[in-house]
Amino acid sequence: MKAFVAGATGETGQRIVRTLVQRGVPVKALVRDAVKARTILPIEVELAQGDVTDREAVRLAIADCTVLLSATGARPSLDPTGPYKVDYEGTKNLVDAAKESGIEHFVMVSSLCTSQFFHPLNLFWLILVWKKRAEEYLQQSGLVYTIVRPGGLKNEDTDERPLVMASADSLSEGNVPRLKVAETCVEALFQPGARNKIVEIVAEESAEPKSFQELFAQVA
Repeated sequence: MKAFVAGATGETGQRIVRTLVQRGVPVKALVRDAVKARTILPIEVELAQGDVTDREAVRLAIADCTVLLSATGARPSLDPTGPYKVDYEGTKNLVDAAKESGIEHFVMVSSLCTSQFFHPLNLFWLILVWKKRAEEYLQQSGLVYTIVRPGGLKNEDTDERPLVMASADSLSEGNVPRLKVAETCVEALFQPGARNKIVEIVAEESAEPKSFQELFAQVA
């Protein structure tokens, strides 16, 4: 296994990369600025300079990898095309390159409430709409996939609340540490029960602790 990570220098992407390295999985990270990325990511990580909106760069970078994890996302800005270009067209480029290179499993970080058009987040240039379109493109691609929809993202890695996992469009509120999102994405590569599923995740103090095998198995 060799993992290709898009969005590797983002807060969630960094944690995905570190979790993969801890599991002994070789990693290639797609980064816009290799000099900056070298100061952020573990030294073991191979860097490929490029952007998800550059189809050819993605195609060349992904060639020797076997699994793909995408934690890309448009940054808040005044550019109304940002979510369309990054969250939708960028994901399409990743999916197309993954199909061409024979990627065995595509794991995508999306968001809770992508099916809700009248959601406040869509005031940010319809970001949930474009994430939903990207999900659908991946689902229709024929690739083995896992789509992870986290609740509100928290940076506190010491948050020990148990994870709650549910099927698509089951949860509408809650939050989750980014580290648990990263662990969910990486575990999806090793759990047969994670294949071809959308899973929604939040963390709750009152939840019963369960293994990832149990969590993925309970999602239809």
